[in-house]
Amino acid sequence: MSAPPRPGRLSPGDVLRVGAAGLRSRRLRVFLSALGIAIGIAAMIAVVGISSSSQAELDRQLDELGTNLLTVEAGRTQDDKPTQLPNEAIGMIARIGSVEAVSAVGRLPDVHAYRNEHVHPAQTGSLTVYAGRLDLPETVGLSPVSGRWLSLPSADFPTAVLGWTAAQRLGVGDTAAQPQIVVGSHRFTVVGVLRPVPLAEDLDRAVFVGWSAAVAYLGFDGHPTTVYTRTAEDAVVQVRKTLPRTVKPGAPSEVLVSRPSDALAAKSITENTFGGLLLGLGAVALLVGGIGVTNTMVISVLERRSEIGLRRALGATRGQILLQFLVESLLLSALGGLGGILIGTVVTGGYAATQDWPAVVPLWATAGGFAATLLIGAVAGLYPAVRAARLTPTEALAGI
Repeated sequence: MSAPPRPGRLSPGDVLRVGAAGLRSRRLRVFLSALGIAIGIAAMIAVVGISSSSQAELDRQLDELGTNLLTVEAGRTQDDKPTQLPNEAIGMIARIGSVEAVSAVGRLPDVHAYRNEHVHPAQTGSLTVYAGRLDLPETVGLSPVSGRWLSLPSADFPTAVLGWTAAQRLGVGDTAAQPQIVVGSHRFTVVGVLRPVPLAEDLDRAVFVGWSAAVAYLGFDGHPTTVYTRTAEDAVVQVRKTLPRTVKPGAPSEVLVSRPSDALAAKSITENTFGGLLLGLGAVALLVGGIGVTNTMVISVLERRSEIGLRRALGATRGQILLQFLVESLLLSALGGLGGILIGTVVTGGYAATQDWPAVVPLWATAGGFAATLLIGAVAGLYPAVRAARLTPTEALAGI
C-alpha cells in the first residue's frame, strides 16, 4: 500500500494572507477591537512620554540654573521666637572660600503694593515687597522680560521691579511708559518686569525696591531675610554645613539653609508617582482591549465553523487551523498596538509643545508597548485558536 498523502504545508506568507483575510471580512468588529488595544497602548505611551518630557525639561532647567544655589533664612530660637539674620551675614558668607556669589533680599512684611491709591487696602494680591540688592540677578538668575533691574543711582529713588506674577496681578505689562504703582504710602516707578524664576518661585510674587530706597521711604531696618549663595559645584554639601556657623557662630541652630533645586527634584518624584498611577490605568485599559480581542476571536470561530470544517475536509491539520487563528489574533493586536503608539506619540508631542518642553518618547516604551500588544494578542487568541483546532470536519460542517 502506498503511504497516505501528506497535508500541504503553509509558508509564512500564506499564513499571513489567511490571517489577514479573516480580518478583512469583519472590518468594523476588527476596528473596534483594535481600538481597545490602541487606547491602552496610547495611554501607556503618553504617560511615559509626558513624564520623560517633563524630566527632560527639569534637567534642562537644572543645567541652565544650576544646582549650586543655597538659601539662608532666619529660623526660630529655642523659645520658638522669630530671630533675624545679622547685617554682617552677607559679608561673612562672601568670605567662605568656595562661595562664588552672594546676595540678599529683605522682606517688608508690613508694606503692601497696589496698582493705585483707589485699591482697597485689604486687596493686597498676596504680593510681597522686598528690598533687593543690585547683585541679586547674577546670584539667583533673574532676567527681565521687559525693562531692567535696579541700578545706581536709581536704586536710591522710588523705583521698583516686579516679579512675573506680581506684574500680572498689578496689571503692568509694558514698562516703556514707566508706569507707577503705590508701595506703602509712596508712588514708585516700575522700571522692569522679571521672567519667572523656577528656583525661587516666591520671587515671582515680589515687588523689589532698592535697598537704600527701602530704608528711606518704607522704614526698612536693613536686616536681610533671605541670603542667596552660589557655590562651587563640588563644594555645595560642605558649604551647606558651614553656613549656619558662619552666619551665627553662637546659635547655628537658628539659621535655616535650603537648596531650591531639591524642591524641583521632589516635584519630579511627585510627578513620577502620579505617572505611575496613570500607567496602571493604561495597563487596565490594555487588559480590557485584550478581552475585546478574545471576544472577537471567539465569535469569529463560531461564525466560521463551516470554513474550518471545509479546510479540515480538504486536508488542513489542526496545527494549521490553530496557527491561522493565532496569527489572526496577533495581527489584530499588532494593528491596535501600532495605532496606539502613533496616538501616544502624537499626544506626547502635542502636550510637550503646549508646555514648551522637549518631546521625548523613550524607545523602550514604544518597543515594550508593541511587545505587550503581541503578548496580549497571543494570550487572547490562544483559547479561540485551540477551540477552532479541536473541531472535527464533521462537527464543523454539521454546525454542531
